[in-house]
Amino acid sequence: MPPTDRLVPRYAAEPPQEGLPYGRWAHRLSDAFYEACARIDSEGEEIGEPGDIAFHPDRTYGGRTFIPATAPTSTGLELFGFVSFVPGGEDGEPSDFEATADFTAETAERNPEWQIDLNDEQIGRWRGEEGRVATVALVWGSPLVQGGAIVTGELAGLAVDQCVLVEDRFTLVAPDDYRSDLLEVKLFDRTGRELASESLYEDDSE
Repeated sequence: MPPTDRLVPRYAAEPPQEGLPYGRWAHRLSDAFYEACARIDSEGEEIGEPGDIAFHPDRTYGGRTFIPATAPTSTGLELFGFVSFVPGGEDGEPSDFEATADFTAETAERNPEWQIDLNDEQIGRWRGEEGRVATVALVWGSPLVQGGAIVTGELAGLAVDQCVLVEDRFTLVAPDDYRSDLLEVKLFDRTGRELASESLYEDDSE
């Protein structure tokens, strides 16, 4: 293959290793996420009571496993964030749990034009050519159109990560905002036909 002009990390995170959390494991993750929600500085906004948590597929990057989460609130907002931890070995238990959470009023219900409901958080940085820096983004969400099977993250047309849908949920770990290129999330069906595409960024022209 010829050299590439896009020297960026691709498929740097491990693919999902487990199914979506359930049972006692889900309770442990829920407790950590709810505790993070309780620490949110709402700046006077009435967040309301959190509802049921929707966990997304796990991804492991940089020695930590990330499990994103979202939850509606009683005031029509949405809580979003993730729980991360150091995975245990064959006989060890996960350790060093951390959780982060925030809230938004921009929900899928209020934005019927969305094709994919997206959340993202920066979990690292990657330094490339000539000191240029990319954000390493944790991206998760759900498609809002039917028939999807797999989601990819693309940077300047180059696929940098992908995730098979699990109960209509996905998680990506991908470089973003590198050399003026911004991450785009695309949904495909089982035949490889593109069904939808969303940017992490608002279109200022709209």
